[in-house]
Amino acid sequence: MSPVRSYKGIAPKIGSRVYIDSSSVIVGDIRLADDASIWPLVAARGDVNHIQIGERSNIQDGSVLHVTHKNAENPNGYPLVIGNDVTVGHKVMLHGCTIGDRVLVGMGAIVLDGVVIESDVMIGAGSLVPPGKILESGYLYVGSPVKQARPLSDKERAFLLKSADNYVQTKNDYLNDVKEVL
Repeated sequence: MSPVRSYKGIAPKIGSRVYIDSSSVIVGDIRLADDASIWPLVAARGDVNHIQIGERSNIQDGSVLHVTHKNAENPNGYPLVIGNDVTVGHKVMLHGCTIGDRVLVGMGAIVLDGVVIESDVMIGAGSLVPPGKILESGYLYVGSPVKQARPLSDKERAFLLKSADNYVQTKNDYLNDVKEVL
């Protein structure tokens, strides 16, 4: 079975030059922009709301992406919106949150409903971002629950784009050179 699946007649929309590993599951109302990459064992379910992944963003191995349904108390629910040039580390859980551009979410982090992460942010590995929290642009956040640690250095800000660019190159290599071996 293909990793890309429709749900209730809604199929993912996939931009140009996108890599989706065959071991992942991408189902429902998911929009992948150009040059995005989905790595092994990612589960993304756009079943009760939509997921949007921006240009040049990468979702690394074992991550889980989900949303919250629309209801009387929250008519829009919580979709999952990921900006451009975002690096989502291994085994990250993103649930119904909004992530700006040039963000790095460290390995094993958990980001919950209604969170807004502004552009140019780093979140440390293993951090927990509780529901409804806003992470201000230009800072490193760490901990469980997450706390603002310090401003990002110029080198760290540059790394945010470099990380996304590295994954675009790796994605291109995979599109060109990965072959199934039986």
